Amino acid sequence: MEAASELDQGMKVLDSCLANINWRLKPSSKRRLQLDVLALITRMRAVVMVDYGGIMPQLQHHLSSLLQLALRDSPSIFEHIRVMVIQDMIYLIHITEIAHFVRSSFNSQQHPLLFVDLEHQPPKMITQIEESQLAMQLVSIQRLFLTVFSPEEPKSADDPKANANANAACQSSSSPSAHCIDLSNCMDNTDITVPTLNGWLLGYPVVYLFGKDHISDAIYHLSTKYLHIFQVFVCRNSTLKKGTQAEELLSFSVPYDLSMRGSNEQWAEAFLAHMQAKWERCASAWKSLKMEVSECHPQAIVL
Repeated sequence: MEAASELDQGMKVLDSCLANINWRLKPSSKRRLQLDVLALITRMRAVVMVDYGGIMPQLQHHLSSLLQLALRDSPSIFEHIRVMVIQDMIYLIHITEIAHFVRSSFNSQQHPLLFVDLEHQPPKMITQIEESQLAMQLVSIQRLFLTVFSPEEPKSADDPKANANANAACQSSSSPSAHCIDLSNCMDNTDITVPTLNGWLLGYPVVYLFGKDHISDAIYHLSTKYLHIFQVFVCRNSTLKKGTQAEELLSFSVPYDLSMRGSNEQWAEAFLAHMQAKWERCASAWKSLKMEVSECHPQAIVL
């Protein structure tokens, strides 16, 4: 893992590249980009979604230009970072960490993924993928990612149709060696929605599950519920700025009724332990890591 001084140098390179491409970011967006890139470099996260700093396609152009310059100026730090596009969403990924993440998605005992069914009232927790046809469709998308990022991995043959869909989508995607990987058709032939895909892709332990025909139901059901907001905070171990404050690494929500024990939920404790194990691998980059849980009153939700 890179030493703090090398990571600081990487952030200087990032700032220089931002100036060279004349990408004018608000201070808050610039700080978010720095944190996201640092989280990827240190493999604290496999995927981050960039929903700040502009709109597509200009945002894709800026990110691609930024990455190409950063790779040129500091290849040892940025060599594993890529841009990924899925429809109108854009992400930065660490190609080695995302390969590890996708493989681990098929190990339900090591990294169990829970679903909150929002198609019905009240929402209920689904703990077994086999309980939901929609969750099984997510598995077909996971197989697609496995094909793209871990092509040497053996593929299951128990669902020929799902594998055929994944292979067809993969054939039109970019290679991980390219600067930009386009997986815009990964949700074709499924009822999977963007929030479900992002819930898994961004590494949340609990994912909202609802089909394309139930978007309005999901919004209503979630908007009428108290929520628990789970936030993971980190503090950078940087020599560039003294007194660095804690920053939000990631956050996700779970209906209050399905997470009444908050951080003491078994899945929440397992998730925090998983994040702490990652933090211990790169303690030179981060001073601290903590998770906080807060309550959110019912309000209009955008999914």
